[in-house]
Amino acid sequence: MRWALVKVALAVTVMVVVAFAIPLGLVVKEMASDRAFSNAERQAATIGPVLAITTDRTQLERALASAETGPGGRIGLHVPAGGTNARPLEIGTRRAAPQDVAAAVRLGRASISPVPGGSSLLQPTAVASGIAVVEVFVPDDALTNGVTTSWVVLAGVGLALIIGSVAVADRLGTKMVRPAERLAVAAHDLGRGKLGVRVPEDGPKELRSAASAFNSMADQVVQLLANERELAADLSHRLRTPLTVLRLNAASLGDTSAAEQTRAAVAQLEREVDQIIRTAREQKAHTQQAAAAAGCDAAEVIRERMAFWSALAEDEGRTVRIAGADRPVRIPVARPDLAAALDAMLGNVFRHTPEGTAFAVDVHNADDAVIVLVSDAGPGIEDPDAALRRGHSGGGDGSTGLGLDIVRRLAESTGGDVRIGRSVLGGTEVRVWLAREGGRRAEHGVRRGHRLRRRLGARGRRALRAGRGS
Repeated sequence: MRWALVKVALAVTVMVVVAFAIPLGLVVKEMASDRAFSNAERQAATIGPVLAITTDRTQLERALASAETGPGGRIGLHVPAGGTNARPLEIGTRRAAPQDVAAAVRLGRASISPVPGGSSLLQPTAVASGIAVVEVFVPDDALTNGVTTSWVVLAGVGLALIIGSVAVADRLGTKMVRPAERLAVAAHDLGRGKLGVRVPEDGPKELRSAASAFNSMADQVVQLLANERELAADLSHRLRTPLTVLRLNAASLGDTSAAEQTRAAVAQLEREVDQIIRTAREQKAHTQQAAAAAGCDAAEVIRERMAFWSALAEDEGRTVRIAGADRPVRIPVARPDLAAALDAMLGNVFRHTPEGTAFAVDVHNADDAVIVLVSDAGPGIEDPDAALRRGHSGGGDGSTGLGLDIVRRLAESTGGDVRIGRSVLGGTEVRVWLAREGGRRAEHGVRRGHRLRRRLGARGRRALRAGRGS
């Protein structure tokens, strides 16, 4: 795709350059020729008034010398004889053939005659003895003066346009191809069993949609494998009870060879079942680690849990607002863990605030962290620090004081933290800072959280007023 775009841009640019540069080059050449002959016509015009007055050789030679504006020997005069025994005057340098001069006299208008080294402009002028011809020599270098430089400039501009278009096409192609290459590599890795591989959702809209679909598919594959291995472990556990009965029955069969074979078979079956259970547990742990390493789409999980809690909020007359969850937000947290933390925070809102109390969930996606704010318009928590230390509200009617152990462990597993403060709605705000890179200082997230609260404050108050008005 990248080279295809480069070839298309190259072909189009070359055609445009050729379509404009060649005609423009010809126009430049024609303009140089016209300029040279215009100068020759001006020189011939300076001789015309003198010829109209006199045909004396001395006077004409003096006028010819004054009319030379460049190198000498470029202007010649052909004056017909003035009497019966008089001879025609040939003054200056003559280059044109006699038949060309005669043709100019016969036609009575200026003409151009090719001569060695250039061209001659033949300008007829009426004199007392007939028609005189002023010949002005125009060398070849005068006809092409400046043309080569202009052509070089045009060629340079055309080459620059071609190189620029190829560079721009290459950059655009790279921008389009790299997301596709990452998607292909991730698909191969997933096919080889790397369950933790995920694709950044960037690039053109179509490739972002493809990356989002791939990540969702990978999450579903991990979940299906986990369910399958859990089912295998459960079935193996269920086999233990009948195996125990078989072993007890085999122990009462006596000491015959058939009894020994039965007991050996039961023991072998127990070992196989134990091996299946151990394998299922190991694979389940591996799948869970892959899921945690791959993370999840926080926006999707938040929308899903808010849809669950919105039904209860509608029954209790609560105004619900969600912001920032309209686009994918990847975090290094397993999907079930994030869902459990959200349920803990939202459950505290319903348990510890009166019915009709509004609440909101805001998501802020930064470069190195994701901040989730759960705020309400309840009475608030009297001692937020104690609530965080003990995992309970410490008495009173705080809105979100309980169940914070799950949330705190989730945030700390990413290098983030949890803070409780006063929300823009007037009640409690639980700010969960989830770091995308381990080892970041939590204070950095605190500063981001404060700036985020200021930005979301006006929006939250408007949403609350709108909810109360409805």
